[in-house]
Parts: sequence; structure tokens; C-alpha cells
Amino acid sequence: MAARIRKGDQVLVISGTSKGRRGEVLRVIPKDERAVVQGVNMMTKHTKPKGMGQPGGIVQVEAPLHLSNLKLVDPKTGTASKVGFRVLEDGRKVRVAKATGNLIEG
Repeated sequence: MAARIRKGDQVLVISGTSKGRRGEVLRVIPKDERAVVQGVNMMTKHTKPKGMGQPGGIVQVEAPLHLSNLKLVDPKTGTASKVGFRVLEDGRKVRVAKATGNLIEG
């Protein structure tokens, strides 16, 4: 399966409580069709102490978002776009921003 959104991509959240925020994809979970985006969809997590060196407490962590709520930001223009695929002459399958037609490297 070709991934439209990959780790390291810049994305825009298009729906939900974090709508309009941008961030970098930290992790993609293909089985659940979700992605974790840096600084977006923060949740509060209560942690137990894990021993002498790690105290417990309340921490803020990123929760996964569904891939349908994300749009890839075109690195060349900075605009959000849908992602398509194109096969080049050398046989490689590459991602393409549908709005601009630019190739997305990576």
C-alpha cells in the first residue's frame, strides 16, 4: 500500500478540535489509519512512578488523529493539498500534490 502521508511530512488538520493547526508527523499507524502530529491533539495523561528516577505526574502527550482529518502541506508552495500518485519514466511511483502538480520528495 502506498502511503499518502508519511513520517516527517508537514500536515494541516482540516477537521476536529485542532482544525487549522499545522505540524510534523511523528508516527503513522497504518493498521488504525491514524497519525501522531507534533503539538496537535494534545491530551492529558496521568502516569505512575516507574521507580526511583522517574516520578509520576500529569503529562501532555499527542493523541493520534485519523488520516482523513489531515492534508499534506506542499513543501514547495506551503499550501495544503490532496495527494495523488504518478509513475515516472524510470518506473518509480512518486507522490504528487494534486493542487499544484508538484512532486513530493520522500
